[in-house]
Amino acid sequence: MRIGVFGLGYVGCISAACLADQGHEVIGVDLSSTKVDLVNQGQSPVIEDGLAELIGRNVAAERLSATTSAEETVGRTEVSLICVGTPSNANGSLDLTYVRRVSEQIGSALATRLQHWHTIVLRSTVLPGTTESVVIPILEDATGGRAGQEFGIAYNPEFLREGVSIQDFRHPPYTLIGRQDQRSSDVVADLYKAIDAPIRFTNFKVAEMVKYANNAFHATKVVFANEIGNLCKVQGIDSHEVMDIFCMDHKLNLSPYYLRPGFAFGGSCLPKDLRAILYRMRHLDLSLPLLESLLPSNRQQIQVALGMIERTDSRKIGVLGLSFKAGTDDLRESPVVLLIEHLIGKGYQVRVYDHNVSLAWLQGANKAYIEREIPHIAALMADSVKSVLEECKVVVIGNKAPEFAQVSEMIDEDHIVIDLIRLSDRVSDAQYRGIAW
Repeated sequence: MRIGVFGLGYVGCISAACLADQGHEVIGVDLSSTKVDLVNQGQSPVIEDGLAELIGRNVAAERLSATTSAEETVGRTEVSLICVGTPSNANGSLDLTYVRRVSEQIGSALATRLQHWHTIVLRSTVLPGTTESVVIPILEDATGGRAGQEFGIAYNPEFLREGVSIQDFRHPPYTLIGRQDQRSSDVVADLYKAIDAPIRFTNFKVAEMVKYANNAFHATKVVFANEIGNLCKVQGIDSHEVMDIFCMDHKLNLSPYYLRPGFAFGGSCLPKDLRAILYRMRHLDLSLPLLESLLPSNRQQIQVALGMIERTDSRKIGVLGLSFKAGTDDLRESPVVLLIEHLIGKGYQVRVYDHNVSLAWLQGANKAYIEREIPHIAALMADSVKSVLEECKVVVIGNKAPEFAQVSEMIDEDHIVIDLIRLSDRVSDAQYRGIAW
């Protein structure tokens, strides 16, 4: 395949060299004649382990070249990859100057050759909505054609780490393609046919957001490890041994577990242990801003749920699931209990059903917790899902008890379901409302 790579910065050089090494004919495009000359001489414009050798080999094999002419490149290729930078403005917003400029250049070059299908692939890191609201309108205005009809468009973010980017390009965990039409996504998938990794197709906004979710999580991990390290150091604890052992757990610590948007955390461990860490932190005169932010952020999610309930304008609320986790009767610091407490305090009538929670069974810490937090729970409890639905038109699902899966089949058109745990994959609408989706 013949590919134009627009922008010979870090991502553009890696993409151009690796795609050429897979047998594609690649032309790099950049305004800088210095960068263009370096590539054409078989040298790398950026410092990256193994990149100079990769560029040199593919230039010698005549699979890789560079030019300053966007029009010439579009005329000779079938695919254009936009790999230009998106630096920050002073206020933190993205500067899309280069994305706009390249989109205009590609669009102008395509205007006279729409009879030849051309696919534009945005690789630059951009906020959700950019492909649809910025790139596509520029291309359509410049070409006079329609995206997905006269030319193709896709979003294909990169996940490259400096220093090991060639290895990351060749061995990714997945290839992500945001698409509008099948033809375009097939073209992009064909670019990576030599790479042994699953391909995930989605829409533009999801693909754009995944890039930010990745980077935000990576930043969180760095700060988390540093805060644990600071806490360890003042106590004379080997932080690297702590984190080496921490990273051995691929069931909870390094896994998809807990990484599902939904309701607040609760139970007998997480809130208690966070408070203990913060107490020790204060006594050691430490500041751990990330860890300090967790409990307030968790409480805010309860306020989000409360706001969703208030917007229904109903004063009688049914709650399915009282324990913090399905399959248990543990009510200690259950966020659902805290939500009910807020509702009662605001004058709502609440009915609750949880098969695993029976006042007759409650003992010890659970019993003490109920007596302290919501002592009148007996008056709130219903004996079945059906009775809650009969009494309440607004129903909140608080945990993943298997019997709650039938709720969508039991409700009528007057019910509103507020799902706090994504019991269903149903997209939020007027009747079904997911807390974080």
